[in-house]
Amino acid sequence: MIPFVDLSAAHAEVAEEVSEGFARVLRDTAFVQGPDVAAFEEEYAAYSGVPHCVGVGNGTDAIELALRACDLPAGGGAVMPANTFVATAEAVVRAGLRPVLADCDDDHLLLDPSAAATATEADTVAVLPVHLYGQQAPMAAVHALAERRGLAVVEDAAQSQGSGQDGRPPVGLAATSFYPGKNLGAYGEAGAVLTSAPDLARAVRLLTNHGSEVKYWHESLGFNSRLDTMQAVVLRAKLRRLARWNELRRTAADRYAALLSGVDGVRLPRTAPGNLHVWHLYVIRVPERDRVVAALRQAGVQAQIHYPVPVHLQPAFRHLGHGPGDFPVAEAAAGEILSLPMHPHLTAVQQEQVAEILDKALRQL
Repeated sequence: MIPFVDLSAAHAEVAEEVSEGFARVLRDTAFVQGPDVAAFEEEYAAYSGVPHCVGVGNGTDAIELALRACDLPAGGGAVMPANTFVATAEAVVRAGLRPVLADCDDDHLLLDPSAAATATEADTVAVLPVHLYGQQAPMAAVHALAERRGLAVVEDAAQSQGSGQDGRPPVGLAATSFYPGKNLGAYGEAGAVLTSAPDLARAVRLLTNHGSEVKYWHESLGFNSRLDTMQAVVLRAKLRRLARWNELRRTAADRYAALLSGVDGVRLPRTAPGNLHVWHLYVIRVPERDRVVAALRQAGVQAQIHYPVPVHLQPAFRHLGHGPGDFPVAEAAAGEILSLPMHPHLTAVQQEQVAEILDKALRQL
């Protein structure tokens, strides 16, 4: 069996440090908003190159909280790509806004700025670029669109921890997820909002804690979405290793590219110019994808699909009024994309086996 991710191997690296941290929290009974939460927020902000990080309950909450902190008009549109995990659209709706979908570009499957511009309507108030699979959306073009149309920019950075992009504007407001399988993953649910603006950071922090900065004094209506102290312990330990783990992912991605470059039928992923990719996922495109996935799994390769159904074809978003053919690039990709095992502890031997099994599966089509 070749696992899609290997959380056991990651845990083995941090087990002693995490155990000591858990013991410290239990000893001090610092269960809610303990010192480790503040320490992680400071450390992750520094790692990300922004002044402010606010830990929250999960990645979906992070997007919603970031949008709410912008105090946008209720019912306004938020432009986002059709090819993303459904949580991006869920958070938009939960924040009182309306998803406005746009297609992606065919080379990188990132939000197409021209499609986003075309989708923008009179009542559009925000744009949500998604940094998909480990690389950033074209942020210079996104910010140019936002400036022309007066839109707030909220980045969905759940898959891009440690990524970079030459010449991009500073992070204004971004949301991330620390779901266990992420490059920086907790041992349960966790997330964060990153921002360069102190007023937005304060607004998010109020929202996460029932609208309160002082106990029993509530300035605004909020809810409970605080980063758990135990998860902060795990994240602090893993953050110290994230740069190295991301480099190992890049090495694995280069190895896949070499192994698969001569395999007929495989369309390899591409890194957009100027991007530093962290390879949260290694997504290829193949013909007859479902048959290929079945063959890989039967041979013990835990391949996955991210994501098989675009947002506009999900039953939960039927009310948006879209149908097949509305976003052709996203729809075509959804039938071809295939995520191969990718994690920092993936071995060369495992990758060679994956390539061999994939080549065999494609030859049998």
